[in-house]
Amino acid sequence: MDNIFAPRLNRIPPYLFSELDRLKAQLGRGLIDLGEGNPDLPPARALLARLQQALKRPENHRYPTYAGKPAVRSRLAGWYHQRFGVRLDPENEVLMLLGSKEGAAHLIWALCGDGDQVGVTDPGYPVYFNNTLLAGATPVSIPLEEKNRFLPDLNLIDRLGPRLKLLCLNFPGNPTAAVAPLEFYQEVVRLALKHGFYVINDNVYSELWFDTPPPSILQVPDARGCAIEFHSLSKTFSIPGWRIGMAAGNPDILRALLKIKQNVDSGPFGAVQDAAAWALQNYRKLAEPVRRAYARRMKVFVRALQSVGWELTPPRATFYLWARLPERWQQQVNGSRSFAFVLALLENCRVVAAPGAGFGRYGEGYIRFALIADEKRLRTAARRIGRWLKTV
Repeated sequence: MDNIFAPRLNRIPPYLFSELDRLKAQLGRGLIDLGEGNPDLPPARALLARLQQALKRPENHRYPTYAGKPAVRSRLAGWYHQRFGVRLDPENEVLMLLGSKEGAAHLIWALCGDGDQVGVTDPGYPVYFNNTLLAGATPVSIPLEEKNRFLPDLNLIDRLGPRLKLLCLNFPGNPTAAVAPLEFYQEVVRLALKHGFYVINDNVYSELWFDTPPPSILQVPDARGCAIEFHSLSKTFSIPGWRIGMAAGNPDILRALLKIKQNVDSGPFGAVQDAAAWALQNYRKLAEPVRRAYARRMKVFVRALQSVGWELTPPRATFYLWARLPERWQQQVNGSRSFAFVLALLENCRVVAAPGAGFGRYGEGYIRFALIADEKRLRTAARRIGRWLKTV
């Protein structure tokens, strides 16, 4: 049958990581895959034990509630107060999700439609741009440039403000690993209230920091008048396959998101929610080893690449290294430089990275490494890359 797809599917490009999977399959074994942000560290044994206990509870094998268990939402509110000093109403200002990706997509559908404009950072996580298109709204590019430390130009947001329905932020950032200070959020909230747009901050990497813990937009006193924040346990506790995330903040936005969820899916599996509540209660003990492991990996990989002459700036958070292409590759003019470099890495080094252009026009000239391999394999990857760079 021809044209079986809904027309809306023609609005979005192929998903970046599905394209990378296709290329990896062509090359077969022996690859060191640093492409997708898919954590390789195992969950803590104590967390697995809590999940096993929760699996024995009969109530966890019935349909979960849409918003999440009240006890789990209370635990999340307690974590917010402990971590950020923010007090939340668990009943109205907290919502459990099947991962933050689901929440981001559904929120855009809930708030935006034909004629609406959505500010989307560029480069940025593709889910925001693509779901804006799927919702029938218009994405408006908010450039993230190195000269601005990969933060949006607040003057640009002020100019665009009257046109925006929603502004999508992600700090600490994917792919750039940029960290936004509290002063930045204060100004964003001021502009949102001034112009009447809503704000998402995707804060799923808040616990993968290497110097100073990143803030929450909800630490701004007026933020709950216009903003919500997404979190996920995937990276913090190395459980991406569990699909457990949460949203917190403005009650009206959360009600809109919940209405979509009530008509599309259910809340997370009850046993996973119970284990998540325990993880949040013990987050310092569980998150610290994960953070230290990524800090060691980042130091090993950055130093190894710097030693072969690649000029790199170590990130302050996330497990991503956002790297400007070596000078020789900046001169290439035919096609995408970042895609060409990623293909060359695959063919010559058998190392997988993500092309910056796959995250937006302003990602051209960069690539992203996700440090989802152990230190030995990272050293091997750096050696392969170093040997190859000396020949080109």
